[in-house]
Amino acid sequence: MTGSLKKFGLPQHVAIVMDGNGRWAARRHKPRLYGHKQGALHARDFVEIFAEYGIPYLTLYAFSTENWSRPKAEVDGIIKLLSENLDRAVKIAHEQNIRIRHLGKEDRLPEAIQRKARAAIEKTSNNSGLTVNVAFNYGGRSEIVNATQQIIRNRIKPDSLDESVFSRYLYTADMPDPDLFIRTGGEMRVSNFLIWQSAYAELYFTSVLWPDFGRDELQKALTDFGRRQRRFGGLKPK
Repeated sequence: MTGSLKKFGLPQHVAIVMDGNGRWAARRHKPRLYGHKQGALHARDFVEIFAEYGIPYLTLYAFSTENWSRPKAEVDGIIKLLSENLDRAVKIAHEQNIRIRHLGKEDRLPEAIQRKARAAIEKTSNNSGLTVNVAFNYGGRSEIVNATQQIIRNRIKPDSLDESVFSRYLYTADMPDPDLFIRTGGEMRVSNFLIWQSAYAELYFTSVLWPDFGRDELQKALTDFGRRQRRFGGLKPK
């Protein structure tokens, strides 16, 4: 798999900040929650499109630890959308041999959603196709703090701690780091998303709002990635 991906210039792992739902709705004179609903439906369709490329890993930034500070009505609406879409998304994923993973903390999520999420992960755990990580209630700094706490609890000696050991305590422990980091919606920042894992990711920013980021826009991003030379601090591209 890895060899063929390199041959065709495709990444192994793509991470996406799905930004722009609210502005997409505003341009249509609709409430922000309407945009979030369309964004959630689009994410489901996008996964099916993405799976056609044979790229092993996709991580979608759905809800950050900072997003709890948004108006309560908007947060409650997003949580409701997650609950409503989860069962259907899991059914589609299982039919298409897609594995679902959750990145983030469960602690602030309603118990009903925690149960649904665990059931989704369990039901798709043996699927061997695309792995879709849903980053919900996720923060990159929080993930690093959590990893550090686990290392301390496990009494890892300082001299034994290196980047490889530290990475085993992250949510993405058994996955390759993202090669390609995409952000839709026009903003040019990483917003606390996979900040350890994306140290050498290729960044791709587009003004296209998330509900409009379809097959053609994905192809543009992958084509752009294929043209880049990745040196990882050295002189020769890898």
